[in-house]
This record gives sequence, structure tokens and C-alpha cells, in this order.
Amino acid sequence: MEDKTFAMIKELTELQGTSGNERNIRNYMHERMAPLVDRVETDGLGGIFGIREHADKTAPRIMVAAHMDEVGFMVAGITDRGLFRVVPLGGWNAYVVSAQRYTLQTSKGDIPVISSSVPPHLLRGADEGKKVKVTDILFDAGFDTKEEALAFGVRPGDTIVPQVETIWTANKKKIISKAWDNRYGNTVVLETLEALKDEKLPNTLIAGANVQEEVGLRGTKGAVHKFKPDLFFAVDCSAADDLTTTKDTFGHLGEGFLLRIQDPGMITLKGMREFLLDTAETHDIPYQYFVSKGGTDAGAAHVMNDGVPSAVIGVCARYIHTHQTMFHIDDYAAAKEMVAQVIKALDKSTYETIMDMN
Repeated sequence: MEDKTFAMIKELTELQGTSGNERNIRNYMHERMAPLVDRVETDGLGGIFGIREHADKTAPRIMVAAHMDEVGFMVAGITDRGLFRVVPLGGWNAYVVSAQRYTLQTSKGDIPVISSSVPPHLLRGADEGKKVKVTDILFDAGFDTKEEALAFGVRPGDTIVPQVETIWTANKKKIISKAWDNRYGNTVVLETLEALKDEKLPNTLIAGANVQEEVGLRGTKGAVHKFKPDLFFAVDCSAADDLTTTKDTFGHLGEGFLLRIQDPGMITLKGMREFLLDTAETHDIPYQYFVSKGGTDAGAAHVMNDGVPSAVIGVCARYIHTHQTMFHIDDYAAAKEMVAQVIKALDKSTYETIMDMN
């Protein structure tokens, strides 16, 4: 992996932005996309896309979409003792929330905050079998009273985001960070636009990132309605399941990008599946089939407008939706190559072949 790629991954994964408050990531994307496209546009909810317009208005419109939001929390209330009750933004395992460092984003600036936990000393003789819920966990910024918290600008609706440094593993094969779901997508969009900046494309390309994916695939609906793509490709990160075995599990680090064939919200249509398979095999890009228990923006996009054939070009990572995820750089390289080859291949004839097979 080139140093500049790692630098971008580090910058993007260390940026903080959860659902409904993606401004930091949007500003980063805008600055870097603008020189690589004809124009940059946003939708009404805050999604951002760079457009490379084809001179032929009948050329297929191809949308490649990441999402900017990472999982986090929102302040739901402030206790008399100055601590915060929260609601989760995105899916969290309650057992990984406690005793972690976060940033509380307020109108007056960012504030360090930690999530509460119960020391083992105070658990002796207690009911240790009680199931923990995220909403049971308080967040603590060190304030003594509700009034002090309010004086520092804290209000219900403020967002709380994990605070993590991005680092290499010792063997330099993997990276540890937060938010690879889905700063992977943001990175691959930017690097693909850079790689293709001097190439004449056979389509109109709409590449960028949506908001609020982690809270129900909300942002993509407005974006697909606005930009009206003929085909939609989500670039997103999914959960690896390879800690103890790779037998009969999906998502294995180091085995290539994820070719998703089904999830609870979408079945990849035959034409799209065969196109992706042919592209990967033609260019010797490593891939692995993926069946998922969770969805992506493709699940919302494919039922928008008059129906938009959609697919996912994904990567997997261990421990997603926590403070620390681990991913393999070879999988990212495979996904990046796949995204570029897909865009270059989608001329009018290929698009028609895909549609004829569906």
C-alpha cells in the first residue's frame, strides 16, 4: 500500500461523523473531489457526489455510493449529576460500549467524554446476569451538574463519536481503526476518481457518499431520486466471520473483495452478478461470495424510482461497529481495482446486456 493511501485512510477513519452530523467527512470529500470531476452536488439531506458528465445524454448513468456516517450516539437527556443518557445511532453490541473514549460534538466545540462502566468491586454480590442495554450506559464528560453541562453548550441532540487512532498491525498486512464501515467507501471513491481523472469514460459517473446509512439507509433515497442513475453500486464494509474458521462462513480477511449475492434487503440480480463475476475474472481480481445478515444502501436504491439494478462492491473487517476494527490491505486493493474496472466497462452495450439478463 502506498504511503498516500495509508495517509488518506488514516485521515478519513480518524475524522468523526455519525448519522445526521456528517459535516467533517462531507467537507473532506468536497475538497478532494472537486478537482477530479465536472462539478460537485449535494442532495437535500447532505449526501455529496462528484459528477463526470458524458457528452452523449443516452450514455448510462452509473452511481457509485459510499456512506459518510459511522456508528455513534446522540444525547437524549442530561441527568442532575451532569451525565448523559444516550440513544444509539446504528447497531451497537452493548458489551463493547462501556469504558471507552469518545468526543461529544456541541455547538460550542468538541468535548472529551467517556462511557460509564461498573468496577468489579461494585459487582460483588450483585446480579451479574442482568442483560446490559445501550440505553443503560451513561456518558461522563466530568461535569458535576446538569447546569454545568448546559453552560458548556451540551444539548439533547448532540452527537457522540468514538475517539480512536488509526495504526498498522506489526506485520503491515492489516490496519486497525474505527469507522472502516464506511470510510472504506469514501477512500475508494476518492482514489478511483483520482485514478480515472485522465480517462474518457463510456458513461456519466456519479460518485460520492450518502448520509444516514447506519440508521436505516435513509440518505440514499433522496440521492437516487435526485441523480436518477441507471445502475447503482454501493461500496461498503461488512462484518468478517473468520476468527475461528473459514468453513461455511462469509467474510474472510485477505481473500478479496466481497461479491454480495443476497442480504435481507436485496437479491443481486442475475445481470449484475454475472457482470461483476466476468469483470473480476477478466482482470484477475480476487473476490469472495458474500451472504449478509445486514444491508447496504443498495437495498434502498434498487427499489427507488422505477427500479434501479444495484450491487455491492464490498470489503470485510473484523469487529465492525466498535471502537476498533481490523481490515486487510489486500482486500482494499482488490476492491479499488474492481470499482475502477466496473466504471470503465459500463458502456451502453454492456448496460443493455445487463438489463437483458435480469
